[in-house]
Amino acid sequence: MKYPIGQFEAPETITEAHVSEWIQVLETLPERLQGLVEDLSEEQLETPYRPGGWTLRQLIHHIPDSHLNSYIRFKWALTEDRPMIKAYDEKAWSNLLDARTAPIQMSLDFMKVVHSKLVYLLKGLSKQQLQRTFTHPDGGLETPLDENIGRYAWHGSHHYAHIEGLLRRKGWL
Repeated sequence: MKYPIGQFEAPETITEAHVSEWIQVLETLPERLQGLVEDLSEEQLETPYRPGGWTLRQLIHHIPDSHLNSYIRFKWALTEDRPMIKAYDEKAWSNLLDARTAPIQMSLDFMKVVHSKLVYLLKGLSKQQLQRTFTHPDGGLETPLDENIGRYAWHGSHHYAHIEGLLRRKGWL
């Protein structure tokens, strides 16, 4: 239940086809997620997606929060030389009032906007720009932008699978 689609593994060589496929995943995620969760009841939204996990509401709010952070990381890497990005405490964010109680439509709408801007930016990147990097403060991992596209396509699909898995297990789908 923790990794329903497995953990992210970047291909040894990232091709234009990989990048194109990942961008397509990012482009379609907001609509797919909307269709998956729009009819859930308040009670269903308060159900953890796995034992010890966030509620569906928290998870739905988490996805665009995370992808907004990613969008900013892309911008930093495109405008600064190998920047050290700012990490954020996703667990603390998930316990804030908006993640715990806000209507999910707020985050579904927010994700449409974030992904629209992100996808527009990503589709216009050159091969050279895709090789620009940023460094994550946790572990000092330097990440090229082409790999980060794959990581966030995986991230959205990973959480989509969490939600879909719970809906199937509960017979809500």
